[in-house]
Amino acid sequence: MIENIETKRILIVISSPSGAGKTSVCKKLLELDSELRPSISVTTRRPRNNETNGIDYIFISKEDFDKKISNGQFLEYANVFNNKYGTLVSSTKDILNQGFDVLFDIDWQGTQQLSQNNNNILTIFILPPDKNEIERRLKKRETENSENIDIVSERMSKFEDELSHWKEYDYVVTNDNFDKCVSEILNIISAERKKRTRQKFLFSKIRKLTK
Repeated sequence: MIENIETKRILIVISSPSGAGKTSVCKKLLELDSELRPSISVTTRRPRNNETNGIDYIFISKEDFDKKISNGQFLEYANVFNNKYGTLVSSTKDILNQGFDVLFDIDWQGTQQLSQNNNNILTIFILPPDKNEIERRLKKRETENSENIDIVSERMSKFEDELSHWKEYDYVVTNDNFDKCVSEILNIISAERKKRTRQKFLFSKIRKLTK
């Protein structure tokens, strides 16, 4: 559990079915919003051709991952397509203590765990424009990374299950236009930051205005 009541920084979760573009959206959000920092997930899967250890993910063995579970080092973790993914408590606390909001690119399993243990969380679910577009993107991605086409079939078979969790999120945005999708999410984040409960200096400001 993350306790950071004083600063009121937010845990911001972006989820979607595989291929809906959440990773690209997250990268753009980080470029455009200086108050955001990424949560870098630990994973047991192999790096893709365009991924760098320590930047995109922290790649470790299944044995090391299980040790971290036993030691209670994860804020959340999940098994996704036969690989494990998790968020370290220590790295999340470091980002919050530096005065930034934390951006999570995780699935519904991790989101459920975060939501159970933290009140200061904003969850956003990205919908794809249509199912055919998802399949096209997945095939392109797996071809670029020289992976077996069976992985596409496996991901497509779980598409409806992933999609069914959209009702568990605070906001839902459709990624039929990338720039519009990013803009909508930035507006959501901005509005959430302006909530009274998240502006820690409001009481002192109000006192000054009423003197």
